[in-house]
Amino acid sequence: MALPARRRIFAGHQVRDLRRRLSLSQAAMALRLNLSISYLSQIENDDRPLTGPVLLSLARVFPQEWGDLDASDEDTLLIEAMEAAADPTVPQAGMDEEALRRGVRQQPLLARRMVALHTAYLSAQDQLRVLDDRIETGSAAGGPLPWEEVRDWFQAAGNYVDVIDRGAERIAGELGGDAGPVAGIEDRLAGTHDVTIRTRAEASGGAPLRDYDPDSRTLTIDRSLPPESAHFLLAHQLMRLEMADVIADIASTAPLQSEAARKLLSVGLANYAAGALLMPYARFRQAARALRHDIDRLRQGFGVSFEQACHRLSTLQRTGSGGVPFFFARVDMAGNITKRHSATRLQFARLGGACPLWNVHEAAAIPDRILVQLAETPDGIRYVLMAKGLVKPTGSYHRPARRYAVVLGCEVGHAGDYIYADQLDLTGPYSATPIGTSCRICPRSECEQRAFPPAGRAIEVDPDRRTVVPYSFS
Repeated sequence: MALPARRRIFAGHQVRDLRRRLSLSQAAMALRLNLSISYLSQIENDDRPLTGPVLLSLARVFPQEWGDLDASDEDTLLIEAMEAAADPTVPQAGMDEEALRRGVRQQPLLARRMVALHTAYLSAQDQLRVLDDRIETGSAAGGPLPWEEVRDWFQAAGNYVDVIDRGAERIAGELGGDAGPVAGIEDRLAGTHDVTIRTRAEASGGAPLRDYDPDSRTLTIDRSLPPESAHFLLAHQLMRLEMADVIADIASTAPLQSEAARKLLSVGLANYAAGALLMPYARFRQAARALRHDIDRLRQGFGVSFEQACHRLSTLQRTGSGGVPFFFARVDMAGNITKRHSATRLQFARLGGACPLWNVHEAAAIPDRILVQLAETPDGIRYVLMAKGLVKPTGSYHRPARRYAVVLGCEVGHAGDYIYADQLDLTGPYSATPIGTSCRICPRSECEQRAFPPAGRAIEVDPDRRTVVPYSFS
């Protein structure tokens, strides 16, 4: 019996709208999709349908947007099956596209089962990652700690809170328009909220960076702070006052287990609002695209710190006008991840340390120098990483400066929009550093930086043979 003809998908206007939302030229989008400009133009004009390979390219290059396209169930299943079959962490996973296409048409239930099993496998890996975190911190028995709950809440929210982001953007427009909101923050605190702003006379150990007395409506700021940090604290205070009801509503309804977690979430939401106020969404996203995410130029244009600009880039996840999907992390001198968020497929250790092969560790020891790296995770996905070591001064010899590094990365498919990829060999077989998430869940058997074997793997010890690590595993 002949198979029914495949429905031809004409979705040129959706592809064109996607390209315009991302501020891409036809040449730039064609390059990402590995198409000719004329072919892409024909797709956008509905002179050509979307074929399976093009749909697959859209899914890989624009994972958060491709689902809006009017794809058939068969095309969606084909893409999911190809992703499952291409996962290099599954032994003997590789299958060619024609075999998968034939399987999807002739045995759709079997194909769906394969996709479901792969989804379950990925879920099991996530659970193993969580268990690794619990073992690392010893928090398994007592449940998650308050700050763990808050970090998980932001991760589940995609690190984007629409009602707060839009509210802060509106207030920024009222304060400063195109010139930015910084100049109007103090005036609004004083004029609208009757807040008196003071600086602490002397920097002393243990003194708060920001101290607000609600009875006297007095805000005291540590005078040793850099201007960008002081502006952020002023913005934080203004947002706590302007968006108090919104923040309280979100914190009170969040599925958190303790009052301490709710208070931490309210602080985190005010910090989020402060960043959105200083870097209003639409204007910051447009500038980031135009500058190809050059952090130094962005921070100068918006009067913010390097870290603040990096963090803000990881929050540009508004539906219909998303930014480049980035992952962002902050790592201290001991290798602990103290901030982290990923809008990419990379899921690094939520707690504890990061892979020692990341350039962020080297950056922590070399402040004020930008390091770039092409990295590849065990699933075969390549990322462009930018890391920089930072030092926060304290204003006193008796208060050691805070030293840490930040890392901001994106998948290699977005390298054309990321200035830090310009000098990298993106396709060379040996140009990428093989990184992992954590030694306990990393499957790499030949890593010379391995600290301990992966969980759930039996180790083999040969007394007569010694490699970099004193064991092997399969």
